[in-house]
Amino acid sequence: MTNPLFYVDVLHRDARTVVVDGPEGRHAVVVRRLREGENVDVSDGHGAIAHGIVSVVGHDRLELAIERVRHTLPPEPRFVVVQALPKGERAERAVEVLTEVGVDVIVPWAAERCVARWDDSRVARGVSKWRTVAREAGKQARRARLPDVTDLATTAHVVELLRTAELAVVLQESAVEAIAGLPVPESGDVVLVVGPEGGISESELAAFAAAGGLAVHLGPSVLRTSTAGAVGASVLLAATARWA
Repeated sequence: MTNPLFYVDVLHRDARTVVVDGPEGRHAVVVRRLREGENVDVSDGHGAIAHGIVSVVGHDRLELAIERVRHTLPPEPRFVVVQALPKGERAERAVEVLTEVGVDVIVPWAAERCVARWDDSRVARGVSKWRTVAREAGKQARRARLPDVTDLATTAHVVELLRTAELAVVLQESAVEAIAGLPVPESGDVVLVVGPEGGISESELAAFAAAGGLAVHLGPSVLRTSTAGAVGASVLLAATARWA
């Protein structure tokens, strides 16, 4: 069984002790009921991860004696998933599973046919919620690098992401080509676009195709927008050394 993982703001290369406090500390003490002598991992979410032993347990904080710290390099290729805004709790589910499978960047996208809408008053709250969900899912997945959840993107922004990608893929159920078997580059950005419940509009598809986006299908089944991204990313990740 792997060690529980908690995130801290800063993790120095030569750290000998680390304090886990705030919400993370309360979760460790109250929910996980960790005790002295137990093994715990901590990470800064930016590639540094340390293994430690609980040395002090407080009311809502832990102190760890650090045994080793290691720093991981950014993985290659980088996986960017453009996720059209799902409705309700499916948005949280989408972010959760994308984080768990190992996506590096999650881009919320205001597609034409999105049922969910973030008006000006909701954008900051929506992005903050997605980042919180990614952080919690990162702990579940024991990720040393949390995915970057960007600000809300327009279709024009998505076009630029596709234009500069090494591999640009657009999920489209009526596409002729399948995602399975696509050659995946060893470096650069792999950008995967996931449409909303109502599908990607014809004008959006045309803009994406002009930017180099290849329309592909996942298979015979039609998946929800909240799961399609994770499935598509998994198929492509399996073709890389990241999952070897």
